[in-house]
Order: sequence, then C-alpha cells, then structure tokens
Amino acid sequence: MGMRVFVTGGSGFVGWHVVRELLRREYGVNALVHRKIVRADRETIREIPGDLFNPSSLDSGIRGSEAVIHLVGIIDEKPAEGVTFQRIHVDGTRSVVDAARRNGVKRFIHMSASGTRENAVSEYHRTKWQAEQYVRASGLDWTIFRPGFIHGKGGFMLQEASWARKKAMPFFAMPYFGAGLLGLRASGSIEPVCALDVSRAFVDAIDKPQTIGKTYDLVGPNRMTWPEFHRAASTQIVGKRRLTAPVPAWFALLLANAGLGPLLGFNPDQVIMSQEAPASDMAPFEQDFGWKPNSFESTLALYASKL
Repeated sequence: MGMRVFVTGGSGFVGWHVVRELLRREYGVNALVHRKIVRADRETIREIPGDLFNPSSLDSGIRGSEAVIHLVGIIDEKPAEGVTFQRIHVDGTRSVVDAARRNGVKRFIHMSASGTRENAVSEYHRTKWQAEQYVRASGLDWTIFRPGFIHGKGGFMLQEASWARKKAMPFFAMPYFGAGLLGLRASGSIEPVCALDVSRAFVDAIDKPQTIGKTYDLVGPNRMTWPEFHRAASTQIVGKRRLTAPVPAWFALLLANAGLGPLLGFNPDQVIMSQEAPASDMAPFEQDFGWKPNSFESTLALYASKL
C-alpha cells in the first residue's frame, strides 16, 4: 500500500469518486465523512466521522497522512443551520488548511470551481475565490483545480434523468433559465467534465511536483448551452431528444430572492451562474498532466442506463 491521503467530503458525490480512484491505485485513505462508506477493508480506508470545524476529527484524519485533498463545497445555502457559502467555502477551507499546517502535512490539493474570480457576481464564486486566496497564502505545497460542471452517476444527473423520463416538473419539457423578457434568448454555457476524469486529475496531482503552486481549469471538451446539454443528455438516457423550456432568468431570480427558491429547487446564485459562460484554458492542464478529459456523451454513455 502506498502513502495515506486525507480526503474531506469522502462520502460525497465527487469525494467517493476520488476515494475509489485512490484505492484503485493502492493509496491508503482517511476520509472525513458525514455518512458511512460501505467497504469491508478497514485497513485501506479509515472513516473519520466529523465536519470541517471539528479540530479533533481533522487532526485524527490528517495525522499520519502525506497529502490532503479538500473537496467539500455546497451549491445551496441553509442559513438556519449555519450552512452558508462563507461558512463552508471560506471558513471551512481555513480550518482544513490550518489543520494541515498544524500536523505538518505540506501537500494540499484543493477543489475550487470554474468561473471563480474576485469580482464574481455570485456569492458562490466570490467565496470560492476567498478560499483560493487562503490556500495560496498558506505556505503549503498546493494545487488548485477549477472543475466545470461535474457529471456522473449521481448528483445533478439524477434530476436530469427525472426530467428526461418526464417524472419531475414541469414534466412536458426540460427547463433551463434563459435570457430576455421571455427567456428565449441564449442561456449561459457549461463545459461538462466527468467525475471519473476529475478524480483521475486529483489523484494524478499528488505525485506531480510540477503542479505545485498552480491553478488549473478542469473542463471537458464540449462547450454546451443548457438546451444543448438537455438534448444530449436525454438522447443518452431515454433514446430521444426531449423538448426544452426556458424560464426567464429575471423572473427566476425574482422568485429566488423572494424566498421561494427552496420550494422551486433553486437559489439566486444558481440562476446567476446559469447565465455565465466561463472562459477556460485547458492547455496548462494538458501540458502538465499529459491527457485530456473525455467528451460528455462518451462518458454519459458509461452510466446513463444506471441513473
């Protein structure tokens, strides 16, 4: 067995993909988790119950590890429960970085997000930027990834499959937020990247000294509008293109800011980010890693029937 790696969010959607990739390459894993990971071999994977703000859990997981992979992030806030972008992205990252320094672990691999920038419109991206800045100033041997929309057997793709199969509102079509008065103008765009490719990149980075001190975009080769994404996904999932239906972004934002977002399944930041088209540059990644992420349709085909 190789070195041991501490992973935050080990039982989450991206986290479990990263844990499986680490185990496949015979790394030992200490996983900070909220729920148990079903695996018999407890010598290979050690589950650490706790959260980002429990110093004893962090110390227990990081102690004896040689690298930290920090994945925890949120897309939806729950202020009443203390779950906010500021708390999880900024304060949580600070907590994990400080624990790594406290325990003498230098290698730190951090998950940010495509579109992250200082002057971002969304609070999601602004807090991701603040977290990046803390990592950069940490004195650790850091690498930062900014993945695009991550897809895989779970997460948002479960909702996508429900729309494709007409099992979720609005039933007759697959919705998206569109620009203009009626939402009929162009939507934003995304560059989907498979969770398998994301996990491969994170684990590759552990032993690549040339990635230390660098920030990488990590996106797939297909730039797609949301209607294009829906059509490609439905073709793979149900064998035909489903209709798409625009929801005016201004109207969705009005509803979300009025507090109706939780009932409708979206928040203001999700609406804002849906209108963006991040400019990604994969050349540095391809040069340092020597491979390219796979296309959306080829990777979706691997798991579409299992959604």
